[in-house]
Amino acid sequence: MKRMIVVCSIGVMPWSFASAANISVTNAWARATMPGQPVSAAYLEIRSDSDAKLVAAKSPVIPRVEVHEMSMAGGVMKMRQVKAIPLPKGETVKLEPGGYHIMLMNLKKPIAAGEKIPLTLIVEADGKRQEVKIEAEAKSREAAPDGMHGHDHH
Repeated sequence: MKRMIVVCSIGVMPWSFASAANISVTNAWARATMPGQPVSAAYLEIRSDSDAKLVAAKSPVIPRVEVHEMSMAGGVMKMRQVKAIPLPKGETVKLEPGGYHIMLMNLKKPIAAGEKIPLTLIVEADGKRQEVKIEAEAKSREAAPDGMHGHDHH
């Protein structure tokens, strides 16, 4: 009987670890802010080796972090918080200005160009959540990869 228990636990253990998705994040950056500006946004490219979804984000230095989407509706650009961003297996999903992004809100101080913003992405795959820690480098409007002003109006 003891032998059977050992065999079962060894057989289950690798399966538990195998259910975590392998997530890669590249090109993570955030907008630098002006004094008094209470919000910014972070952008990145994310890829999963299995079907997954980005369900949340958090930061030890930003009081409020939310996953958002901008979309055009009736000729008006609208922004809303989303419950999840699908991460189809093997596809790179871009969080970029004018689309999905991570809102950084209730900033206590400006984000300076060159500053590294620690972020934790919460990804769900097969009903299990995992955390992916990254750093997004703050870029000024002039140095931002998109050349757009983005969230300056918030």
